Amino acid sequence: MRDPIASIVGNIPHRMALAGGWIDQPFVSRHNPSPPGSMVVVSLEPNLWFMDRWLEEVIHFVPIGQRPEGYNPLGIKNLDPEWIRQLGQTGKDCFDAIAAKDIRGLAASMNRCMACWEAILPQTVKHPTIQIDLKRILSYYQQRYAGAMYSGCGGGYAIVASEEPVPGALKVKVKTC
Repeated sequence: MRDPIASIVGNIPHRMALAGGWIDQPFVSRHNPSPPGSMVVVSLEPNLWFMDRWLEEVIHFVPIGQRPEGYNPLGIKNLDPEWIRQLGQTGKDCFDAIAAKDIRGLAASMNRCMACWEAILPQTVKHPTIQIDLKRILSYYQQRYAGAMYSGCGGGYAIVASEEPVPGALKVKVKTC
C-alpha cells in the first residue's frame, strides 16, 4: 500500500544529519589524522505526528530559511587536520549519546559539530548571500536549549535538542527499520 504522504512529497528519502557532517566528503576526510571519522544521519518519515521514541522526544526542527541563490559554502576551506579529527569524533559521540539516551551528550556533539563546520568551512553559516544572521540564531538556540545545529549549510532548519517544547518547531519521526 502506497503511503498517502508520498503522493505529495514523493519517494525521495528524507534525512537528518545530527553530527559529523562534511566528514563524508573526501576533500575533508582525507585530512583526518585519526580516521575513520563518523557521521550520524537518520532517515525520516515525512509526517508531523508525534511518536514517543527517545530520539523523537528531544529533536525539534525549526524552519529558518532556504539557501539563497548563488550560495556556495566551499568558498573558504580551512582543512586543518585537528578540526577534521574533531568533526569525525562528533559523529562517534553523537551515536554513543543516542544509544545511551543521553541528551547532554547528543547536544554537545551537535554544538561541537557546528563549531567544526565554522572552523573548516566558515561560509556554511556566514556568506555574503545569506541575509539573516545564522550565527546569532544558532547561538540563541544553543543558549536556551541543550544544543542546536543546522540541518545543512546555509540555514535550512535548526535542529534543536531539548526535553522541553521549542516554540515554532516541527516534530520528526525517525525511521527505525
